[in-house]
Amino acid sequence: MDILNDLPGEGPISLIAEFTARPLQGEAVAELLAGLATKVRQEPGNIAFDCFRRLDDSAKFVVYEIYRDKSAFKAHISADYGAVFNARLRELIVEPNSVLTFLTPLAVR
Repeated sequence: MDILNDLPGEGPISLIAEFTARPLQGEAVAELLAGLATKVRQEPGNIAFDCFRRLDDSAKFVVYEIYRDKSAFKAHISADYGAVFNARLRELIVEPNSVLTFLTPLAVR
């Protein structure tokens, strides 16, 4: 699956990324995310990059992300620091990679 080909051509790109820290690795994941958040929030096309721990299970993390458009998201996933982050994250989490869920806004009246 090619993520970029499956995304809409226009408008913002919104998603959540979810992953679970391995036992005793929660603080390392939180620290790694904090460093990434600082960098991502400086990207010109980033609108939101908010990191959370679930209240019901502190080993589970959720990141809410919004990018201006498809080109901004492409720039984000192409950033060198993202590859470094993902390589390190894979060592700290249960899943092989972050589980991504792309979102589409509802037309609210």
